[in-house]
Amino acid sequence: QVQLAESGGGLVHIGDSLRLSCAASLHSFSDYAMAWFRQAPGKAREFVAGISRSGGLTHYADSVKGRFTISKDNAKKMAYVQMNGLQLEDTAIYYCAADYYGVGHGRAEEYDYWGQGTQVTVSS
Repeated sequence: QVQLAESGGGLVHIGDSLRLSCAASLHSFSDYAMAWFRQAPGKAREFVAGISRSGGLTHYADSVKGRFTISKDNAKKMAYVQMNGLQLEDTAIYYCAADYYGVGHGRAEEYDYWGQGTQVTVSS
């Protein structure tokens, strides 16, 4: 059974940092592009960041560019997003997703597997 398990969420203050992790039980993790999406209360799910299978290519939403960094460790079957300079508008449930033979683009329908999400709350 394929599982993606996010961790690392929590309650932080404006300007703080968090690193979210995604542990994958995928058989050939290196064949998957990974991404992070988020969904805030009352809003649609949105793309945050994506990374190609090898980790050599990354994509970011404009709202997080320069603040968030996505990475991937194929040997450990892990994906991460380092979030710096957190703002109130970053409050959301964050989901990791895996796309078989993808490139890490922002189209949610391309992703084959999803985690259950981890809550990130930024307070003032």
